Amino acid sequence: MKKIIAANWKMTLKKDNLTPLVEVVKKADLTKVEMIICPSFTHLSETAALIKNQKISLGAQDCFWEEKGAYTGEISAWDLKNEGCQYVLIGHSERRRYFAETDEIINKKLLAALASGLVPILCVGETKAEKDAGQTLGRVAEQVKKDLIGVTVKAGQIIIAYEPVWAIGTGDSCSPEIAFEVHSLIKQEVKTAVGIDNIAVLYGGSVDEKNVADFLRQSVIDGVLVGGASTKVEAFSKLLANSI
Repeated sequence: MKKIIAANWKMTLKKDNLTPLVEVVKKADLTKVEMIICPSFTHLSETAALIKNQKISLGAQDCFWEEKGAYTGEISAWDLKNEGCQYVLIGHSERRRYFAETDEIINKKLLAALASGLVPILCVGETKAEKDAGQTLGRVAEQVKKDLIGVTVKAGQIIIAYEPVWAIGTGDSCSPEIAFEVHSLIKQEVKTAVGIDNIAVLYGGSVDEKNVADFLRQSVIDGVLVGGASTKVEAFSKLLANSI
């Protein structure tokens, strides 16, 4: 299975930044990795055009759980599919933290994404307080169980991303050894919940060009979810080079 590199550009880029970053990806050797780019909603169409006929997949950063209706400001998974998306982030820690998304809400979004034909990248992870209290494994297992309620999928129809909340944007990444332990737990929980024993699990949390290779060397880490480092041309170029 190819390693997955998913770039979450969040709400950080202006229109002028898109082409240089996409060009970085186009120039990279992608024969051994699967590349996913997740721009903001307003940049989806332009990004789709820039990566047309390339071995690069388009993802969105979130979706709503209804197909249509009076939900001002929301975007459905079906709309994203029509825009050319193949993937969508669900339950990112910033959605949980800033928008009070519960596991119940995340589960509804996950089911909607699957119904639309999108591959959800479900994000789970613990806060610093939970980590300091020794609750990492228990919290992650709880999220996986609740978020996957009612989910029936085959291999390749869902991806999990472990993103320790305390590491995101701090430069303080999780050690590869601890990541190995958490990823192993996630794989077991997914197997118990939905019967898949070869689920792809990504690591996300201050991944950069310096540490990406260390994470990808771990056998149970199937790729990385990259934030800040993927929004800077030089850093992103080095990160991709170090991912091969």
